[in-house]
Amino acid sequence: MQLNDYIRDIEDFPKEGITFKDITPLLGNATAFARAASQLKALVGDQTIDVVVGVESRGFFFGGVLAKEFGASFVPVRKPGKLPYETVSQMYELEYGTDTLEIHKDAIKLGDRVLLHDDVLATGGTAAAVVRLIERLGGVVVQCNFLIELDFLKGRNKLPKQKIAAVLNY
Repeated sequence: MQLNDYIRDIEDFPKEGITFKDITPLLGNATAFARAASQLKALVGDQTIDVVVGVESRGFFFGGVLAKEFGASFVPVRKPGKLPYETVSQMYELEYGTDTLEIHKDAIKLGDRVLLHDDVLATGGTAAAVVRLIERLGGVVVQCNFLIELDFLKGRNKLPKQKIAAVLNY
């Protein structure tokens, strides 16, 4: 089974000139979903993980699964106004604009070993913002895991101090 076969390209989404990597066909196939989850877990190896941070919204699909696999807690990072408790915010740049992300201010404790998970590493702005949030709360980012890395956008360059791993590269 090739996981690439379950990734669909959507042209001009969310705006003209962007080719969106749609993971819903992968999510819709139980075998592909399980294989992807297994490969994401394998990327971490035997590192200790206390917290898995999943980035809204596609980072939630595998983030919760990974937290369960590692016996870790799961922390969602969301867009403004979506979390019910006091938050810490971070603005970031996308390949097609700017946005802000928030995390509960008590979601991570000093010294927690954190796995950051999102579906795609593109320009790196989102992941860099989440790393800053985690570090502001006292967490240590052990690794940044992605289902897909878009190599041509060089998102790794915004995460020079981070260990980065992806299941699929384009």
